[in-house]
Amino acid sequence: MASAYVLIVEDEDPIAKILEYNFEKEGYRTGIAHDGEEALVMAAEQQPDLVILDWTLPKVTGIEVCRRLRARQASRNIPIIMLTARAEEADLLRGLDQGADDYITKPFSVAAVVARARAVLRRIRPGLTEDLVTIGDIRIDRNAHRVKRGGKDVHLGPTEFRLLDYLMQHPGRVFSREQLLDAVWGSDVYVEVRTVDVHIGRLRRALNVDETGPDPIRTVRAAGYSLDTESMEAAAE
Repeated sequence: MASAYVLIVEDEDPIAKILEYNFEKEGYRTGIAHDGEEALVMAAEQQPDLVILDWTLPKVTGIEVCRRLRARQASRNIPIIMLTARAEEADLLRGLDQGADDYITKPFSVAAVVARARAVLRRIRPGLTEDLVTIGDIRIDRNAHRVKRGGKDVHLGPTEFRLLDYLMQHPGRVFSREQLLDAVWGSDVYVEVRTVDVHIGRLRRALNVDETGPDPIRTVRAAGYSLDTESMEAAAE
């Protein structure tokens, strides 16, 4: 299973490093931004699955970062946990009003931050944390490494399985070929970008072998690919 990517936005380097260490120990991929401006750039370059966001940041405040992420179409549904030294109820409510999903007051237990992050992901994005996930008529079992569509087995190669797994972790989100290469093949492996098209084609053929339902893989011209949840859910009704 491709691990979730957590963007840690914290200007105090010791705190950022200890969060990075503990999230990576739990199997998450991480990135660190030390100010709000850098956080917005990094979130646009590689969309995180979760943001750990400090309230008090240089250049752009955490509350403003939260507001801007929520204003963007691509990032409006990213779970955000705010870290804050502000314990006043009015401040905490303001953070939630701007779109934060949860908040943790400083000083905090690092284990508690990781646990809260896991809980938020499980609640908001179950496809990132569950071993058995069903979207429309497609069911993926990560433990058994099996896929079914409409109750029938779908035979996939390992790369096609990873591609489907990643798309099901982020239903409806459009990924560029470069983003899929980094997520499925790894950023340290050189693979031609068009290789993604080849494997998407194989995945599409395997999922549509009976031609009984809508094509679950949506091609977005000049943008990339996504799991077309709307057509799948409509067909399942």
